[in-house]
Amino acid sequence: MHITIFYKGKIPTKYYGGTARDIWYLGKELKKLGNKITYLVAKESFCPFADVIYIDENKNINEQIPIDTDIVNLHSEIDEELNKPFLLTVHGNTYNPNKIFPINTNFVSQSHAKRYGAEAYVYNGMDWSDYPSVDFLQNRYGYHFLGKAAWRVKNLKAAIKIAQNNKKTLEVMGGHRINLSMGFRITLNPHIHFHGMVDDSYKANIMNKSEALLFPVLWHEPMGLAIIESLYYGCPVIGTPYGSLPEIVTNDFGVLSNRLSDLIYAAAHLEHFDRKKCHYYARDIFNSNQMAKKYLFYYQKILNGENINTQKPRLATIDNKKFLDFYWV
Repeated sequence: MHITIFYKGKIPTKYYGGTARDIWYLGKELKKLGNKITYLVAKESFCPFADVIYIDENKNINEQIPIDTDIVNLHSEIDEELNKPFLLTVHGNTYNPNKIFPINTNFVSQSHAKRYGAEAYVYNGMDWSDYPSVDFLQNRYGYHFLGKAAWRVKNLKAAIKIAQNNKKTLEVMGGHRINLSMGFRITLNPHIHFHGMVDDSYKANIMNKSEALLFPVLWHEPMGLAIIESLYYGCPVIGTPYGSLPEIVTNDFGVLSNRLSDLIYAAAHLEHFDRKKCHYYARDIFNSNQMAKKYLFYYQKILNGENINTQKPRLATIDNKKFLDFYWV
């Protein structure tokens, strides 16, 4: 099967790069499974295991898709009608109740799909062989935060409160001590360490020393690579019960609450979590082989003339809250 993967960004990503990382490992695994892969992506992209075509904004997308493509997997939305069979993967959230997605749209977790009245979803999966090894013998102290810290929905403020109350350090990956993107914010506490955007080696070094991921998000997290990467490194998750977290972070792998005092207590009592169990769970469930096989299942259904959802997805429940409930007591 010849699969063309369309994405408006660049590949590969050295740093976090959620969608770019997903499609890199998807294409790599699909290739291993015997398929031909073409990436239709932004200029300056490159890939050793697939053909790469740069998007030309002056041309219709149909002119740029290789003629022998069997199916197109869109990872960015387009306004044009495609002449080829296609599947659209939605990675984020929309708050527009009038937006209707194509019937062959998949999401990145079951809860993500349900919020749009859909059935089709594929968990993101990593090629864990690309990641530095896990050190279970390392002494662990303090916590880590992984995500775009400037986004208020990621709720770095609560993560800092949890660390402060437990008198522990917090390693923030994905943010800076001085933040000007959402107004002026400066974090003066010397026990909160900011590392900016980090690569896999840097990230692994921090997570191998961390007791837990603090992830008190204030939105419906679609899937969360930070969650599975942290679990892979043996770190349970202390977070909020929103979006994909309840289906991924079960009682064996973390604690969820939207009350600050509960999260402070949970972060102080981590001794019952089995770090190896967290690791094996991420390794065996959220890997690129599992991801690619489920995509192939959906591709084949579409090529057989079937739909992967019973109706066109659209936002099922309208919630006008900018931030989901969080109790600071």
